[in-house]
Formats: sequence, structure tokens, C-alpha cells
Amino acid sequence: MKIAVATREFAHIAGHAGKAAEWLVFDWDAGRPLTEPQRVRLERAQLFHYFDDAGPHPLDGVALVIAGSAGDGFRRHMAKRGAEVLLTGESEPRAAVDKLIAGEELDGVRFDPLRLVCGVRDLFARH
Repeated sequence: MKIAVATREFAHIAGHAGKAAEWLVFDWDAGRPLTEPQRVRLERAQLFHYFDDAGPHPLDGVALVIAGSAGDGFRRHMAKRGAEVLLTGESEPRAAVDKLIAGEELDGVRFDPLRLVCGVRDLFARH
């Protein structure tokens, strides 16, 4: 199973998944140790804040997405691509994935004022 984590500089979990350009993609199989993640850097047109869902995307095939926050538009983008979105207050990507595969709950989501702005934007968005 592939797990994508929205990041800032590949070091910290990003607070705004729709505008995250840097992603860590973990490939996990039950019973096997977690391998080092693949680094994926999205171009501006590939950011889900702008992407129109036409054609393939570098994060296709991902089953789970972990981010600090995500609006309804981002969730719809990912659902169309077969991925579930999980939000966390955790700041370190590897720690969040380790908790997830250990069956532990992810830390709570912190308040993000941008989520309110994105919620209003999503009301008028084409996606």
C-alpha cells in the first residue's frame, strides 16, 4: 500500500495539502519493514489547488494521504483517485506513518485558519 505525506521541505508535515508541492510516498507491505520514502515534487499545475483531475497525476496509486489540513476540494480530488485522506497534528512524516501502520491513532489536528478560507473557496470551485 502506498501512503503519501504532504510535507514542507520533505521534513515536516504540511498544513495545507492542496498547495503542498513536496510529498513523501511510502510503500508499505504488512509484515515488512517500512522502506525509505520516494520524494515527489509537484509542479504548480500538479498542485491539487490548481489541478483539474484531467489525466494522470504523480500521486496516482496512493491509498492513503496524510496531511496537517485539507479542504473538501482536496478530499474530492483524492477520492476520485481512490485515496483516503487522514489529518494529523503530528509534525514528523515518518512518525505519523509509523503510528498509522502500528494501528495507533494519529495526533489531533491543530486549528488552521487557512482551512476556513479554503472552505469558502471550495464553495465556488469547479471541483
